[in-house]
Amino acid sequence: MTTNSAIRVELQDGLATVTLTQPDRGNPFDDAFTREFKQAFCDLWDVNGLRAVLLCAEGQNFSFGGDLKSFYPQRAELAPLVRRWTADLHMGLQRAWQLPVPIVAAVQGFAMGGGVALVAGCDYIIASESAKFGSAFAQLGFSCDSGSSITLTARMGAARARRFVLFAEVLASEEALRAGLIDKVVSAESVQDEAQALARRLAQGPTLAYGQIKRLFLRAGSAQLQGQLEDEALGLAQVSSTADAQEGIAAMVEKRKPVFRGR
Repeated sequence: MTTNSAIRVELQDGLATVTLTQPDRGNPFDDAFTREFKQAFCDLWDVNGLRAVLLCAEGQNFSFGGDLKSFYPQRAELAPLVRRWTADLHMGLQRAWQLPVPIVAAVQGFAMGGGVALVAGCDYIIASESAKFGSAFAQLGFSCDSGSSITLTARMGAARARRFVLFAEVLASEEALRAGLIDKVVSAESVQDEAQALARRLAQGPTLAYGQIKRLFLRAGSAQLQGQLEDEALGLAQVSSTADAQEGIAAMVEKRKPVFRGR
């Protein structure tokens, strides 16, 4: 078992359980998370006998995504911070999504922004009936990152994914199921058990065949993963320097409605 401040990794019988471990803060994407996430999935590539991964989170919510409280004091100088964090996060996402074993995600509570992009890149998503999935980037005056344009398009189709992000929608679990964003809805009491059971079942399957299936479907996407992630990161860094992005962060933290001026 490997435990850091933001992520814990446990290995048993070919199954790696990767757990987000900052529940009191809503498991945010912050400096510690981006570093540890990259390291965790880089390390999993070197685990002999790895056959499946279960991705889950402690607490009431899977993840609120980007840590706005960290952004708020630095909102006038966000571009360097965005470039630094996305350098780690996007490398970790590439290592995760290209890992040649199945990844099952268990989602409870809110999965927002980068959190929803992260789970959308997994091979199977089981969510509790009370889970909610949202993309708040535009609400903050931000463009999307964390692979949103890749994973949401792959799951929902381009038009539906674009609408989801453009209008900062929040989908209940049944709505997310109908949109293709997730794969199964279960009771809150059983979401972790069902996800673990499925991950263990996959860990007993034809691992090499699973790896090839994942590789082929990833290559069948319309965009190359590495290039698209870099485009997202640089685009977000540019947008984060705008007055609207700074206003969006301030409004969210100050609990008021933002006033965007298109600049």
